[in-house]
Amino acid sequence: MTANDWAPSAALDTLRRRAQFLARIRQFFFDRNVLEVETPALSSAGTTDLHIESFFTDSQDGCRFFLHTSPEFAMKRLLAAGSGPIFQLCRVFRNGERGRRHNPEFTLLEWYRPDWTYHQLMTELDELSQILLKTETADRVSYADVFYAHTGIDPHASNSSQFRQCAHERGIDLNGDLGNDADAWRDLLLTHLVEPNLGQARPVFVFDYPASQAALARTRGGAVPVAERFELYYKGVELANGYQELTDAGQQRARFVADVAVRNSAGQAHVPFDQRLVAALESGMPDCAGVAVGVDRLFMLAEGGDRLDSVIAFPWDRA
Repeated sequence: MTANDWAPSAALDTLRRRAQFLARIRQFFFDRNVLEVETPALSSAGTTDLHIESFFTDSQDGCRFFLHTSPEFAMKRLLAAGSGPIFQLCRVFRNGERGRRHNPEFTLLEWYRPDWTYHQLMTELDELSQILLKTETADRVSYADVFYAHTGIDPHASNSSQFRQCAHERGIDLNGDLGNDADAWRDLLLTHLVEPNLGQARPVFVFDYPASQAALARTRGGAVPVAERFELYYKGVELANGYQELTDAGQQRARFVADVAVRNSAGQAHVPFDQRLVAALESGMPDCAGVAVGVDRLFMLAEGGDRLDSVIAFPWDRA
């Protein structure tokens, strides 16, 4: 702690512009008759995502609650109840994420469009980013094409040995071996060789990820099965993650169970999966597309900055 730790890390003029930025986001959705909703930040279930850790707290009666890493599960319950198109601006929490572009507490924009495809949702997100970032129309490229363009290998057909060889040839410094985890190798090459080049001239959507990286997205069969998922990048920064949402309750339960098993075997914190979400899917959630956008990163780029601390009042080390 230093003498100036009481002060905000962002300038007051920046925070005033941030308030206007949030107002423009809300107006964008109000103009399109998308309902703003609020859902609990604390939940009896947490994310089973293998790459995300939740904060948790225990109540006086001994029940454990998790701070949400995304409002997704509760918003899908609203969709199943017939809410129609909805959006939410809220604070979310992810344990252990701290860096130039990460803060354990951050602002997320999430919205869902029933009866839309994920390509339609990309178009709407593109319209929003053009307003907020004053950019040109975004490019679109498949995961397979952009991965091959920057690594020279096919991410769907290659194996762990080929990924390892590529990393070695490109001089990527490995902190230990990733074994035969093909997705870990893909992510390594993506973060080191692909992402820094994305969206330098204008934003770019990367879509149709490997089926093994579906998370909560629907998968599409074919000669090469893919996850109907997209991410938005600008200036090498990942801004958004969107899906053609999985609505099959059986598949969702199976994915949750598999994730919990992997987490437990890896010694990660045990997190109960959301039974209420599965029940909502069983009741009949409509086909829809959804996306989550990191608002702090979006505003950081709008301000021409490269550190989140410059656009939030009190980062983790001043909280």
